[in-house]
Amino acid sequence: MWTDASGPVLLSVQVAVISTIFVAASGILAGRLMARASFKGKTLLETILMLPLVLPPTVVGFLLIVAFGVNSPAGRLIEGVTGSPLIFTVWAAVIAAGVVSFPLMYQAAKLGFQMVDREIEDASKVDGAGGMQTFMHITLPLAVPSLITGVVLSFTRALGEFGASLMFAGNIPGQTQTAATAIYVAMDSGDMNLAWLLTGVLVLLSFTLLFFVQMLKRP
Repeated sequence: MWTDASGPVLLSVQVAVISTIFVAASGILAGRLMARASFKGKTLLETILMLPLVLPPTVVGFLLIVAFGVNSPAGRLIEGVTGSPLIFTVWAAVIAAGVVSFPLMYQAAKLGFQMVDREIEDASKVDGAGGMQTFMHITLPLAVPSLITGVVLSFTRALGEFGASLMFAGNIPGQTQTAATAIYVAMDSGDMNLAWLLTGVLVLLSFTLLFFVQMLKRP
């Protein structure tokens, strides 16, 4: 039975790891810029960045198909460069997972940077440190607990992504079938043992990661 479950589980972990790397980088950058920025249209931009968190996953999947499908300019460009369409591939699953998990990383990063005392940053600059030095040696280390929380939440969200991934990446066994979609197929076919096994693995992974975050928050 584990043979049937190992493929989807390993693919889910792979997709979650890759998407979390991109999400962490973009979320930290966006969170840093938006934490202190003040400009016209900021509220609108933040609403757009947070929108995937509240949209139904099927809506996200539909929009990704419209944006990157074979009939879209971006989709045709990607197919022309790579020789194959993006849709129904592992990279489609990575993009879907990244889009739905990005708001969690962004919000955690933004809050983390907002909690950094500006007087400490100013003192560093007074002592002669440049902007990048202050960020790398003062701001970033102080925001690390929030950033770790964002990374873990984004990873667990990506690990269990279902709706958007199903629509955009499909459910091809051995290629794009993740643990979440495999659970759906197992339930639909009446294979409750496999469904329970996959569910238990995802619950265990998510619980372990969230428990780790809670332990980090302890004084």
